[in-house]
Amino acid sequence: MTDLTANSPDTRKRIAVLVSGGVDSAVALSLLKKQGHSVTAFYLKVWMEGDTFFGNCPWREDVAYVEKIAAQLGVPFEVMPMQQEYWDLIIDYTLKEVRAGRTPNPDMMCNKLFKFGAFYERAGCEYDRMASGHYAKTVLDDAGEVRLLTSNDPVKDQTYFLSQMQREQLARCLFPLGDLDKAGVRRLAREMHLPNAERPDSQGICFLGKINYREFLSRHVGRKPGRIIEQSTGRILGDHEGYWFYTIGQRNGLRLSGGPWFVIDKNGPENIVYVAHGYDPEPIYRDRIDVQAFNWISPLRSTLLEGTAQVERTADGEPLFACKIRHSPEYFRAAVRFEDETSLTIRPQERVAGVAQGQFAVLYLGLECLGGGVIV
Repeated sequence: MTDLTANSPDTRKRIAVLVSGGVDSAVALSLLKKQGHSVTAFYLKVWMEGDTFFGNCPWREDVAYVEKIAAQLGVPFEVMPMQQEYWDLIIDYTLKEVRAGRTPNPDMMCNKLFKFGAFYERAGCEYDRMASGHYAKTVLDDAGEVRLLTSNDPVKDQTYFLSQMQREQLARCLFPLGDLDKAGVRRLAREMHLPNAERPDSQGICFLGKINYREFLSRHVGRKPGRIIEQSTGRILGDHEGYWFYTIGQRNGLRLSGGPWFVIDKNGPENIVYVAHGYDPEPIYRDRIDVQAFNWISPLRSTLLEGTAQVERTADGEPLFACKIRHSPEYFRAAVRFEDETSLTIRPQERVAGVAQGQFAVLYLGLECLGGGVIV
């Protein structure tokens, strides 16, 4: 296989690099510049000062860091205003899913529709490649097909968030951090004397790293008093401010005495949150996960659907894969039955908790991310 970030004279390209002000994208930009590529840094601005869409998100601090880094490296830098695209593609999706009682994944859609979708159409298409600070690898196999592989850092690996991207999108992407771990990225940032080498990582809705998700929901969905009920007994245990603040498997934030308590179900129309008691309550586990709209990345798709792929199988002949239902370093083994090209049934071979409708199940075979679909 051929690494798409391989450094040789005939692979040097004009590259649009997505930067956020964080250390990961800064190191990715620096590495590509060092390899001899002609790089341009782009910061995607998704809100305006005083914009009530997102609240007080200090974008100027991010831009100030990127300006310093771009000046130090001697590369062009542009702030790309994309507020409306972000609202239409990401915020609207998130709010619709929340109001429907599901658990959305804005980061998943942000990669597919916004960063490598809308931005590509706006400006990225003028470049040979696009790049970012994601922890992932893209390679070309002997047949010239793109494969998405996990990074060298199992904790930071972000292939889960990239599993909804199309092959065509991945084929034009470069992920320079795929062979590094977080400690190595920090070390390189210090060696390169980057101004954000010690800047803490942000956590939040894709580019909105400094926005608290609960505050975001309060602002845009509001609050509505409802009941917390123990599912097994029907007892009313307390009140909440809206079912949209809770997801399946959640333990913290319930404010109930005599715990622990876990969220195991929600009733959106009646605004009820159902819980179960105990440190390991049986109702939080699922032995079946139904998935639709599965997005195939791997060219193994045809052989897997036909049942001819050389993979480990159960006694019943169902293929076995590694699976994730959230971004974490842990996988679980699962037997998979393909109902059709985009619908499948996942049967975990171990107990799996926190299966939430609207989230994504992603399949892996060895180091390869096969793709993912939405949990229904």
